[in-house]
Amino acid sequence: MHKSLLSASLFALALAAPIAHAHEAGDIIVRAGAITVNPKADSGDVKVDRGPLAGANLGGKATMSSDTQLGLNFAYMLTNNLAIELLAATPFEHDVKLKGTALDAVNGKLGTLKHLPPTLSLVYYPFDHKAAFQPYVGAGINYTWIYDEHVGSRASAAGFDNFRAKNSWGLAWQVGADYMLTDNVMINAQVRYVDIDTTAYVDNNAVAGGTRAKVDVDVDPWVYMVGLGYKF
Repeated sequence: MHKSLLSASLFALALAAPIAHAHEAGDIIVRAGAITVNPKADSGDVKVDRGPLAGANLGGKATMSSDTQLGLNFAYMLTNNLAIELLAATPFEHDVKLKGTALDAVNGKLGTLKHLPPTLSLVYYPFDHKAAFQPYVGAGINYTWIYDEHVGSRASAAGFDNFRAKNSWGLAWQVGADYMLTDNVMINAQVRYVDIDTTAYVDNNAVAGGTRAKVDVDVDPWVYMVGLGYKF
């Protein structure tokens, strides 16, 4: 009975005991894990902005699929409670769809695009730097580089080509937490909201004289990441 009580007490103490110097000024933290970008993709109407049908409102909306890639974080502790952090990842790829438009030939998948979302943030850790559990909040700026856009086979057969989308600057917010497994190794989870706004264009050469459609898209994704980290 006493041995069981002692064992339980020691186990509880081990869980509660802080790890010395979990995060402190001068530390470099590298995190890696699975990162998912889940676009909200709230778009305006699809409109014609070039050619004989310029000004026509085709209605409908644009949507984007989610994607999961390898995410990387690099953080430098400026003080025991404040860090600067860079988010990087392998390229994300999204299907772009048009729904409810007058473009029946592409009423579905228009094409695909890739993007890279480097984000630089200032991060605040409110807990004592010796605590094993380190929640944090952060805010920063995101640059979304969109590239390798191309139309799908169905859209191409209907005469659509030259699909492209503008790059984006925007703000980003995050909450997350580290839990130190050893003096150097940690598990991490984080959630971000990123302001990404773009305008997408596609040409249609099947129309006499040619025409171009455009749509403004508030991508504004939620970004989720879980993984491991190492402190140098």
